[in-house]
Amino acid sequence: MKVLVTGGTGVVGTAAVRALLAAGHSVRLFSRHAAADAERWRGEVETYEGSVASASEVTGAAEGCDAILHIAGIAEENPPESTFERINVGGTRNLIQEGERAGVKRFVYVSSLGAERGRSAYHASKLKSEALAEAFPGEWLICRPGNVYGPGDEVVSFLLQLVRSSPAAPVIDAGDQPFQPIYAEDLGAALALAVTRRELDHQVLLLASPEVTTTHDLLDRLARLTGRNPVRIPVPAALASLGAQAASLLGVKLPVDDNKLGMLLEENVIRPGEVNALTAVLGIQPTPLDEGLRRLATSQPEQIAAEGTGPLTRRIYHARLTGVQRSPSDLFAEFRRRFFELVPESTMGDAGEPANPPRLEMGETLTLALPFRGNVQVRIAEIADAAMTFVTVAGHPLAGSVVFRFVGVPGSDFRFEVETCDRPATVPDALAMLPFGSILKRWNWTTVVRNTAESLGAIPPVAVQTDELPLSESEEREAMADLRQKVSKLAREEEPGLRQEAKGRVEQAFKPA
Repeated sequence: MKVLVTGGTGVVGTAAVRALLAAGHSVRLFSRHAAADAERWRGEVETYEGSVASASEVTGAAEGCDAILHIAGIAEENPPESTFERINVGGTRNLIQEGERAGVKRFVYVSSLGAERGRSAYHASKLKSEALAEAFPGEWLICRPGNVYGPGDEVVSFLLQLVRSSPAAPVIDAGDQPFQPIYAEDLGAALALAVTRRELDHQVLLLASPEVTTTHDLLDRLARLTGRNPVRIPVPAALASLGAQAASLLGVKLPVDDNKLGMLLEENVIRPGEVNALTAVLGIQPTPLDEGLRRLATSQPEQIAAEGTGPLTRRIYHARLTGVQRSPSDLFAEFRRRFFELVPESTMGDAGEPANPPRLEMGETLTLALPFRGNVQVRIAEIADAAMTFVTVAGHPLAGSVVFRFVGVPGSDFRFEVETCDRPATVPDALAMLPFGSILKRWNWTTVVRNTAESLGAIPPVAVQTDELPLSESEEREAMADLRQKVSKLAREEEPGLRQEAKGRVEQAFKPA
């Protein structure tokens, strides 16, 4: 079966494409940057570029497809371009018209749990889109998932980052509003099955994990996972609504905007008497919430400097390795082996325990303890003969990269360098960096370079120099393109393992009747 997937680059869509491929189907990805978005699938996915909001750009996307899996949508408006009416409703209308034109047999629409009873503008747009889907002349199916969590989701991932890095965590009212999350990979498998289960026609499926949680319960679980338990500050819902509106006007990202706050208060759960189709109909074995959170803790997305705010800063901290006669590759091998000793702030695992693997491997995620910040993460994006590149991970106050390398020839200009290329991740992070953050950053890397040089045999006293190197526009573009390639390579290399897991989920599910 050939399936056109919209929204295949988000938390839900990525998991759905993976599950479809694992089940042996062919996929055509429709998105504004489809060619770049599909790189992780090594040419297995066809691409068609365009926006769901544009009827002309949608035309032709479903040609030759058997089914459409329509996931694309927004949960937060950014007028005038990005509105619920234009993207959620108009996009669904455009896809249905394209499905009719192309003779597509099946249309599967991904809505939201509680759409039929919710009073938020988001839920209203989903319900309106459901009505459009129900008018599709062929087979149609509507899937209403609960709150989806996975790498980079806007609620649970944000709470994880908050617990790691903040001394306080706000909770709405008593923090006891129930909701029923679903792990993204479970939903991806469910959607892959829903596309092919043709006996499930003209139905609405409710999809969620059996476990009901609350904000307080999630914070408890995340505290056990990370070893950090920030003070919880109750915030009345009315005050939170005003704060969310003000933050939106200022461009500050919060875990819930005013619209999501409304959905939280509506209790996003499967009610008594309703059927949870995830288990009862599709036969998916749900990932336990604690296991899903554990996976989430080491799979937050990378944030390269292009995703930050403010001016890009590039610095090289370096020291001569005077008296050292070993080769750069030999020194790098020892540095890699002793990394947790030489860079002591990175000796913290997810729950605060020492992390001492025998070797650092590409793709590994490290949790760092930053003074006055809490715990943040970096990921190894590349390992070469005498150098290693880290990229920051969502939740870090900086968006960018760090390179450790040994350069030169023993006996000549032989140096150990740490190169940072970054900018603040958000506006609040930019404000927090002034002035003490920048001072601490310089002190930290200067100390790492000096200690490393001395530990590897450089003749003391070791003098550390700092070079600040401005980047031209062309150099910045090249640097960002290089980082994107490294991050894309990481995604491609992790895909086979994730694909195998997706295949197992689909195969363990109920077979068609």
